[in-house]
Amino acid sequence: MDKKNALRAGALAAGTTLMMLLMSSPALALTRDDGDDPGSGLSVGETLGLYVVAPIAIFALIAGLVWVLDKSKDRGDTTSSNITVRGQAKAKA
Repeated sequence: MDKKNALRAGALAAGTTLMMLLMSSPALALTRDDGDDPGSGLSVGETLGLYVVAPIAIFALIAGLVWVLDKSKDRGDTTSSNITVRGQAKAKA
């Protein structure tokens, strides 16, 4: 019964995807609308700078600020490092 439901769900997903692709008609993208004023395209360097370098730089800046401005104390394990274990129990036979 599970295979039948999985097959039905897969067919439904594939059919929905196919219908969405067929109805989205990318050929209409060539027709300009009123008031449409596209700018000039980006070069490869501009595209890489905008979508690769800039997010990495922003992430590094935020991570650096968090690291430098972190005021928390040392997060060492203080509960187990100060315990001394001595065997003081003596067995009585």
